[in-house]
Amino acid sequence: MADLAIRHERLRPLVFAVAYRMLGSVADAEDITQEVLLRLLRHTAPVDSPDAYAVTVTTRLAIDHLRSARVRRELYVGTWLPEPMVSSDESANPAAIAEQDETLSLAFLATLERLSPVERAVFLLREVFDYDYDTIAGVVARNPANCRQILARARAHVRENRPRFEVSPARRDELARRFFSACHGGDLAALESLLADDVTFYADGNGRPPAVVAPVVGCTPVARFLLGLFRHADRTGLEVQPRAVNGQPGARVLDGRGRLRAVFALHIADGAIRAVHTVVNPDKLRHLHGR
Repeated sequence: MADLAIRHERLRPLVFAVAYRMLGSVADAEDITQEVLLRLLRHTAPVDSPDAYAVTVTTRLAIDHLRSARVRRELYVGTWLPEPMVSSDESANPAAIAEQDETLSLAFLATLERLSPVERAVFLLREVFDYDYDTIAGVVARNPANCRQILARARAHVRENRPRFEVSPARRDELARRFFSACHGGDLAALESLLADDVTFYADGNGRPPAVVAPVVGCTPVARFLLGLFRHADRTGLEVQPRAVNGQPGARVLDGRGRLRAVFALHIADGAIRAVHTVVNPDKLRHLHGR
């Protein structure tokens, strides 16, 4: 039994990676991961492919969860963003066990919100995890031809808003460094030079201050807004610590007692910052406390 548990535990990174991309919630993804691993342990019949079994159960549980959460998300106040995963040099976190690529970014996961639960499942299983249509059909209880049609619709929806990403990590990191320098220094001109003309600032607070409900759009409005936030941070003793957030440059914001107050991530492409995604909803930061 111990050997079986160890073998099943090795599936945890795969299960979490599927669940988190499906749900955009670290807490819910961890709950589903635990449930899937428990089901594997309790499963008495032989399992030809534990990987296939785990992905199937994970995806189906995630689809059910998304359907039940639809009303809550429709009633959400302001922008809905995924729960962030923040890198830390001091302790492990879920980001360490999920593949770090653009499909983990807040920008990409927010784009997936346009899809239905089944469309999201088919899209991720095919485009991200590279499963064949026969396998996907078994997971979502459709036939392969139907899955091809679903994928075509999902691709069309995603294509409309799929974010581009900076192809050079070195260039991306340099832009992020200059961004923080300009914000801390209150240099409006320097900050504006880093922002795209149509840059957008998104804040997820579910109606709780100080998050803005509507996105802020445009180079100068966003630059002035950001400088105001950093001045507020300086006045109130908040500390902005650069961190990788979902594999992209970002930061966590701590108060004077070391409590996490916000997390934000930069979306950088074509040599400019195109979006800033900020999560201040404490419910979405709870999993990061103590990390």
